[in-house]
Amino acid sequence: MSRLPTTLAHHLLVALPSLTDPTFARTVALICQHDENGAMGVLVNQPSEYTLGDVLAQMEIQTDDRVLRDQVVLNGGPVHPERGFVIHDDASGWDSSLQVGQGVYLTTSRDILEAMARGEGPRHALVTLGCAGWAEGQLEAEIADNSWLTVPADAELLFDTPLEQRWQGAASRIGVDLFRLTDYSGNV
Repeated sequence: MSRLPTTLAHHLLVALPSLTDPTFARTVALICQHDENGAMGVLVNQPSEYTLGDVLAQMEIQTDDRVLRDQVVLNGGPVHPERGFVIHDDASGWDSSLQVGQGVYLTTSRDILEAMARGEGPRHALVTLGCAGWAEGQLEAEIADNSWLTVPADAELLFDTPLEQRWQGAASRIGVDLFRLTDYSGNV
């Protein structure tokens, strides 16, 4: 039996078809922190009903960048749905930043959104509302129950792969075709 890495930070959780909870069905979550107290991550493939223009307007941040305003904001998870999280590739000293892994950062501060609005932000960024959390031992139990695959995270999947392709795209990184699994098709 294979063992989990000491930490799953900078890994993706890919929901297996047997995970039917509507909040997490067919999701991909980037794990940002994982230690003996539990785990925190953000979903990276579920669009919300908001655009970045909606979020910036609510925060009274102005931008003339139409592409930026039209960017889809993701549903990052059921915890703190009113709070924004920015996953990005810029090592600059943004306030409230956490290095998730090589070249991937999580920032929760306003300064990064202001910089993005001015055209001075990270080259790649995903904005999410909310996050996902797991209590001590909960994530490990869910993995043992075959609810999730774990896949090393990479910037290409996070920033370049279209949202609708991330679920299968993440699983294919370790050779799994989710559409061939029994629970997805309903057949053996």
